[in-house]
Amino acid sequence: MKERVKPSKSSISRRSFLGKSLAVGAGTIGAGLLANVPTARASGGLTAGDEAILRLLAAAELIEADLWQQYNELGGIQDPEVPGGTGSPAYTAAIQVLDEDMDQYIHDNTDDEITHAAFLNAYLASKGAEPVSLDQFRTLPSSQATGAQQIGRLTNLMQLTVDTSFWTRYRSDSLNPDFGDTLPQAVPGLAAGQFPAIPRNDGDLTPPDHLQAIANTAGFHFAWIEQAGTSVYASLAQRVTHNEVLRILLSIGGTEIMHFQTWQDKAGNAPPLTDPTNGLVFPDLNADGELTQTNLIMPEPTIFLNRTFPICSIIRPTETDGAAARAINGFIADGLFIGQPPAFFALLSQLIEAADHARHGGGGR
Repeated sequence: MKERVKPSKSSISRRSFLGKSLAVGAGTIGAGLLANVPTARASGGLTAGDEAILRLLAAAELIEADLWQQYNELGGIQDPEVPGGTGSPAYTAAIQVLDEDMDQYIHDNTDDEITHAAFLNAYLASKGAEPVSLDQFRTLPSSQATGAQQIGRLTNLMQLTVDTSFWTRYRSDSLNPDFGDTLPQAVPGLAAGQFPAIPRNDGDLTPPDHLQAIANTAGFHFAWIEQAGTSVYASLAQRVTHNEVLRILLSIGGTEIMHFQTWQDKAGNAPPLTDPTNGLVFPDLNADGELTQTNLIMPEPTIFLNRTFPICSIIRPTETDGAAARAINGFIADGLFIGQPPAFFALLSQLIEAADHARHGGGGR
C-alpha cells in the first residue's frame, strides 16, 4: 500500500491515459498504489495539504471516469475521443426519453472526467509528486449486455442505492445540509434498494417499463454523481494554500457545476412508472409542489453561513470540515464499490485522512 508508482511521461496524455486506465482490465502494478501520506512539504512547491487534496480529487476523477465510461459504452457515443464499447440501441433509446441528446451529453461528460483525472495526475507529476493509480482494483465485472466491453471495472453500476435528496435540497429555501438539515427523497424507492442503472445483460432490455426504469435510474444517478463533484471542489478549495492549486479546483469544479445543472434538468423528464420486475416507483415529481417540481433547476435561495442572514442562492453543501469523507462515503453508500476488497477501502481511508487534515497555509499532517 505504500510503494510509489510513477507512470512514464507517455501515460500523461489523455489518449494514453484512456488506453492504459479505462480500455484495459486490471493492471499489474504491484502492491503500491499511492505515495505515503505526506507529513511535511511536497516537492515542487506544493504543500503537503495541497498535494493530499489533489491526490484525493485525482482518485475521485479516476472513479468517475470509470463509471462514465460504462455509461458511454452502452448509452453514449463511441468514437476516437471516448473509445470502447459498441452501444446498446435499446438502452440508448430509453435514455433518450429523458432528452434526445443524452448520448452526446454522456459522451461529453465521460470525456470531461477522463481529462480531469489525466490533468490532475499530470500536475502532480510536474511538481515531483506521485500520481494516483487505482489500476490494481479494476476487477469488478462488466455488464454482460451487448455493447459493453468485457474488462475489469473500478465501479459497480448494477446495484445502486441512489440518494435523491439532492433534488429537494436544491429546491428548499429553508433547509441546508451544512446546518445539519435532512431533506426528503425525490424518488424514495431509489434510496431504499439496489437497482441497475445500466442493463446487466440483454434480458434487462425487456419489458419496456423495466428498461425505462433502468434509464430513469441512470438519469438520477448522473445528477447525483455531479452534485457530489460540485460540492467537493467548492469545499476543498477552502483548504488549499497555493493560488495555482486554488485555480485548478475552481476551474475544474466549475465544470462539475455545469454537469449537475444539465443532468438535474434531464432527470426531471424521467417518466412516472413502476418497474414490473421489482416494484421500483418513479413518481410524478410535479404532483407534490415546489420541493420536487421538475423545472425548478436554478438553485433556490436558502440559508447560508448563519440563519440570521437573508437567504441566498448557493452551492450546497460547502462546509469544508470532513468534506473528503462526505464525498467518498457518499460513493460507498451509493453502492459504487460493491465487490471491492478491503484493501481498496483502506486506500480510500488513507486519501480521506490526508485530504481532510489539509489546512490553508499549512503543510497538512
